[in-house]
Amino acid sequence: MLQLKNIQKSFGDCIANNDVSITVQKGTIHAVVGENGAGKSTAMKIVYGFYTADSGEIYLDGQRVNIRNPHDAIALGIGMVHQHFMLVDTMTVAENIILGAETGSSASLDLEKANEDIEKLSDELKLEIDPRAVIEDLSVGQQQRVELLKALYRNADLLILDEPTAVLSPQEVEEFFGILRRMKDQGKTIVIITHKLDEVLAISDEVTVMRDGRTVGNVRTSDTSAKELARMIVGRDVLLRVEKTDADPAADVLKVSGLNVKGKFGPAVKDVSFSVRAGEIVGIAGIEGNGQTELVEALAGLTRPTSGSISLNGTDVTRASARELKELGVAHIPEDRHRRGLLLNSDLAENAILGVHYRPPMVSGAGVINTAAVEKRVGEIIDNFDVRPPDPTLTAKSLSGGNQQKLIIGREFELNPKLLLVSQPTRGVDIGAIEFIHRKLIELRDSGAAVLLVSAELEEVTALADRLLVIREGEIVGEVDPKVTSVEEIGLMMTRG
Repeated sequence: MLQLKNIQKSFGDCIANNDVSITVQKGTIHAVVGENGAGKSTAMKIVYGFYTADSGEIYLDGQRVNIRNPHDAIALGIGMVHQHFMLVDTMTVAENIILGAETGSSASLDLEKANEDIEKLSDELKLEIDPRAVIEDLSVGQQQRVELLKALYRNADLLILDEPTAVLSPQEVEEFFGILRRMKDQGKTIVIITHKLDEVLAISDEVTVMRDGRTVGNVRTSDTSAKELARMIVGRDVLLRVEKTDADPAADVLKVSGLNVKGKFGPAVKDVSFSVRAGEIVGIAGIEGNGQTELVEALAGLTRPTSGSISLNGTDVTRASARELKELGVAHIPEDRHRRGLLLNSDLAENAILGVHYRPPMVSGAGVINTAAVEKRVGEIIDNFDVRPPDPTLTAKSLSGGNQQKLIIGREFELNPKLLLVSQPTRGVDIGAIEFIHRKLIELRDSGAAVLLVSAELEEVTALADRLLVIREGEIVGEVDPKVTSVEEIGLMMTRG
């Protein structure tokens, strides 16, 4: 179905693709894996016409094609669902799907016919999407399905999915894989870019591995294992489990009592009480959308609780601002790195000093930026957390999602926090970086910090947490010891009404 031959692509001095060759068989699900910055998304964006290769050839159904832009790709039956959705929140599903593919003039636009066509397409794949629904009222998993419908509405036979499960719950992933299998049965060809090796093994037929901009291997999925793929991706053996000693907790750092927080559609956090002690990781497990976001944002000073109290080392901080909490030793790694974590149009150096940009040594007594101090800080974060490309002058939006995440994590860890609030720490991050981030979280715990961890990855939160709280519909419905409680038991607590 698709062949890339000797694709070369550079951005300035940075070589993103170096002689990349990939072959994808018709009617299969083909996984492309590799570290952040390995060139996976770049290669597939070249296929979609988002970028143009400096050299090399692309063949579709055996014919050489010249793809200059996404319009060319769409005309050839290629669709792409990007890691960060490209939807207009205030428009309906149907309006988003036909946007850019409308027939006739605005006066003759038959939106009702589009609604019917989209409904039929949704029913065929059991997507269960109402074309009249407004995007901002849909869950993340439903928005993912809208992106699929958008590509299928344009008659795509080859679908490229960039980190499609990064924001889905375990249940949504299973449903999504069912959709992909039905699409494959209908003759579609699917390329999936992902970091999640268990998903690669579960869904794909073949795997291409990339490293440092090159293709380093292609294997049948049935002939490989997670361990072998990890070794090919990173170039060394990778620890696929979390190694840690038992926690040695001290006094309470964070204490939450009877906390209530309002969400977009009503009460989101309901009478929540818990504590996190110095030297321990407390995990919060739950399906996304059950109050985790509102809870963490209230603890980080980004939203105000409607009632209840929050104390930090015995001091009431219920009404404290985000800056005041930062001054008291609270670091925050947000779940939404674009909305809450980065200034996308600013460079890496500016992003590296967020939160400390107003105080020495980042500024002098006269309020002038200390360039040498800024360069030192961003250099240490880039080196210590392997941010690629290692260029402080690049804008944050030019990095891959995983490297954006490493930049945020490095910035917050550099604060040496007393309390770390961390949501989805390894979302969109490669296998080698996951191992590194897990180790850093354990080191932070062992140094005496208190860590509150929220993760949609149930295996991650059970492996890292010393104590595990389960949240459902905004309430803490139980506390378990992750060492003796099975993932299945926790899953039942998350879903049982």
